[in-house]
Amino acid sequence: MPVTSVHQDPEALTMTVVADFAAPLERLWDAYADPRQLERFWGPPTYPATFTRHDMYVGGRSAYAMTGPEGDVSRGYWEFLDVKAPFSFEVRDGFAHADGTPNNDLPSMRMTFAFEATPGGSRLTTTTYFASMAELEQLVGMGMEEGMRQAMGQIDDVLADLHTFAADLPAAAQVLSDTQVRVARVIRGSVQQVWDAHHDPKLLQQWLLGPDGWSMPTCETGTEVGQTYRYEWRQDDGGATFGSTGEVLEIAAPHRAVTSERMYGDGIPDDAPATTNELTLTPTDGGTLLSLVITYPDAQTRDIVLGTGMVGGMETSYERLERTVLAG
Repeated sequence: MPVTSVHQDPEALTMTVVADFAAPLERLWDAYADPRQLERFWGPPTYPATFTRHDMYVGGRSAYAMTGPEGDVSRGYWEFLDVKAPFSFEVRDGFAHADGTPNNDLPSMRMTFAFEATPGGSRLTTTTYFASMAELEQLVGMGMEEGMRQAMGQIDDVLADLHTFAADLPAAAQVLSDTQVRVARVIRGSVQQVWDAHHDPKLLQQWLLGPDGWSMPTCETGTEVGQTYRYEWRQDDGGATFGSTGEVLEIAAPHRAVTSERMYGDGIPDDAPATTNELTLTPTDGGTLLSLVITYPDAQTRDIVLGTGMVGGMETSYERLERTVLAG
């Protein structure tokens, strides 16, 4: 059991949990920075979490849902107040409604996570700050301490799983809900380099091509909220042509961009449904974790698109990004 101590301080209105791990500091940090890993332990074993958003930068936000054995769902959010990788981060942790908005009927807490190297690996000290003694007693009474013990008891298995999250793995899709899919991959480059490669037209035209035999003659990007973008691809042999267009909904360079997307062109119906794409870039060991959460109108559309080989095409493009843009 990695938890070595739990201390409640009624005068300071804090609860401090110390846990030790037989893994390097950077490996432990990455477990919290990567939503694929974080959701494997953030929550007790009977209430596993799913993170639909995880923006680990100052001003960023996370959204998660923990689902119980009877299908009951508890939702929460983090607001990142400070991030000093790989040594500490601070969040406002609170409960959320089904639509993701804060549930102010329940208390929120300030939490700090401090990481340090030890002779045997690494240590994590998590301190929770409560607004009042009543809130401390309420949340401890709801099982907060035991829940943290159970959650942290799962971290060792995640840290030991080096293969699943290795930097040399191809892009992979994970179904988050009936309408959402997350595609993730570690790109061998800095956050700024990967961001530029997604927003500089001259760079995009070098790698965002899918299978060999295609070019991208039209590439108009949007870099501010409200701007539109338009991409068009053409087969080199003069065959099919198709494109995508949409609007920039949110942007926080170089970490997060949210856009709408609608496909058009040969073989694509005029009423093809639009999606919302949330791109998040997070520095991790080995490069930059690219996480793309795609929201579809329904499960049927989600499955149809996944069945087209979309993820394989994305992997081909990401390989080209590393080989032709970032390698230079």
